[in-house]
Amino acid sequence: MMLKKVLAVVLVLVLSLSIMGCSNDAENTTDEVTSSTDNSSNEESTDTESSNETTNDEEEIVLRMAWWGSQKRHDITAEVIALYESQNPNVKIEYEFYDFDGYITNLNTLVAANDVWDLFQLGGNFPTYLDRILPLNDYIDQGIIDASNTTDAFLKTTQFEDMQLSLSSGVNTYGIAYDPEMFAQAGVPEPTNEWTWADYEAAAMKIHEELGIFGSSKIEDFIAGASMGISQEGFDYNFFAPSNVQLGFDDPSMLEDYLAMRKRLVDAGAYPDPGALSEITDIESDFLVTGEAPMTWVAANQLPTLAEAAGKELKIVPVPRKEANGPSGMTIQSSQMFCIAKGSEHPEEAAKFLNFFINDVEANKILAAERGIPIVSNVREALETDLTDVQKRMYDYVDLVGSFETGVINVISPPEQAEIQDYYELVLTQVIFDEKTPAEAAEEIFNFATDKFNQ
Repeated sequence: MMLKKVLAVVLVLVLSLSIMGCSNDAENTTDEVTSSTDNSSNEESTDTESSNETTNDEEEIVLRMAWWGSQKRHDITAEVIALYESQNPNVKIEYEFYDFDGYITNLNTLVAANDVWDLFQLGGNFPTYLDRILPLNDYIDQGIIDASNTTDAFLKTTQFEDMQLSLSSGVNTYGIAYDPEMFAQAGVPEPTNEWTWADYEAAAMKIHEELGIFGSSKIEDFIAGASMGISQEGFDYNFFAPSNVQLGFDDPSMLEDYLAMRKRLVDAGAYPDPGALSEITDIESDFLVTGEAPMTWVAANQLPTLAEAAGKELKIVPVPRKEANGPSGMTIQSSQMFCIAKGSEHPEEAAKFLNFFINDVEANKILAAERGIPIVSNVREALETDLTDVQKRMYDYVDLVGSFETGVINVISPPEQAEIQDYYELVLTQVIFDEKTPAEAAEEIFNFATDKFNQ
């Protein structure tokens, strides 16, 4: 990865002659959502002769920033950065973007070197990096970051032990995106807001039989089968207890049904096997987009991007439940957030940019809720007047899930989650290849997770 750094050269003449600056734009590289190939980009806005140019009274500040996501996310984020730089000519933002795996690899490398970007994107994995995040409480108290147009509930999605780690870039939830045309072609009724995993399996099997394609593209198995799956057993259950120091259930058989269903679907050819799943490296290669499946797992904020990539109308419904009248297991969460690194040389300037990113209406019109529904009321109201049909569908869906009854939920995940999730997915693969029964796998997952909290 090559980053092209460009610094504006400012010449200040003794007799107050005009100031001239120059900079070069760097090429962007292609970003993917889940590919293992790293991509990065570093662009800087071109300075022109104007009264807004850096003077000897304005120190030139360089911020480093990074995120993961699709090409669309890269493009709109870069456009917002350019807008900020045009309004703050003494600030230059050098940025990088990656697929998720590449991002985490580079983030961990920088953490080890104590050289994390000034502004770095995190999601539900933020507990892993708590000691690298600079809390925003002081900047909010000083008015540098405006949190007056959001709610305590939204603020809590990015809090930890009274520390405001960031402001959410948007609230979000998961769902199943589907192609209504494919369902109609197969003679399968469209899913409802109360559909069950039995309904999902039946629809996938029928569409596979009728159309000769997969009945479903990739589902996020740990979330569907464990995180949500346990919560669907009853309002008193969570995979992780609210305290995050132990599991929130004591019956391994609660994990069994999902594991067994996944094996049946793969065996029937209605769901991609592990080899086929490896072909899905980004939104553009998802089997729903390529026409090889009628439905796929999606974060609600990605519905417009998914529909654009597919070039057709897509709808979204909640994740299936275990029982139609039972708990959904779903909740509204912060999708992502930009955090300020504790080691940043310019934390206040980073806070000013973060305030702009969250609160500026024009910036958020560019961002178009791609990272999730804005948490700032006046920003959301401004965006709602210009929503496309698919964006309105996304807003309505998040509101729907927000109306679901929930029990006590985990705002954050325990540090043990990453290792437990990896083990869950490993054992699921062993079930698919007949190396373990679903019952054996459920018991092993439960025991492994329990042991992780007892070490």
